[in-house]
Order: sequence, then C-alpha cells, then structure tokens
Amino acid sequence: MVEKNSWVQIHKIVLDVGKRADHLPEDTKRVPLEMWVKGYLQMDANIGDDVVIKTVTGRKETGTLVAVNPVYKHNFGNFIPELLIIDRMVKDKLYGEDDE
Repeated sequence: MVEKNSWVQIHKIVLDVGKRADHLPEDTKRVPLEMWVKGYLQMDANIGDDVVIKTVTGRKETGTLVAVNPVYKHNFGNFIPELLIIDRMVKDKLYGEDDE
C-alpha cells in the first residue's frame, strides 16, 4: 500500500492511436501519445491503481500509479572517445597548447 502524500509517478494515455494528428510521421502515428507525471498521491493506493496526484505546481492529474519515489533516469548517452579529442582540440585553439 502506498500512503497518501507519497511522492509518486503516474502514467496516462493522452491520445489513442486513432486520434493522433494526420500530419505526424507514420512511426509516430502508430503509437499513442503518453504522459508520465510526478506528484503527491491524493489517496492511499497500490501500484496499478487509477489515482489522482497533485503536482508541485498544484495541478491535479489522474493516471495509473507506476512508481513510488521515482528517480531521474536520463543521461547524455554512451561514452564517445572522439569527444575527448575534440575537447582537447577546442581548448588548445582557445587557450593555447598545454605542455603537460
């Protein structure tokens, strides 16, 4: 059981496939428009329940409870060794070569 006022994340289908705009690319039109929102749970619930949350801006949203205390999972992608070379080249041009 997840208690009221817990920090949670919900998921919601905003537009089903058939309701997407006609001008979208084909691969985009084939999937629903989805939304994930974080906020404070407004009632006790279990993962998978339809719930109401209150966001940090005070907006109320409904959706399916998917996570408790969600974490940020974004990153800047895989390591690219060539970027180290480019970084050194740019710094050399801007500040002069480093004798180290």
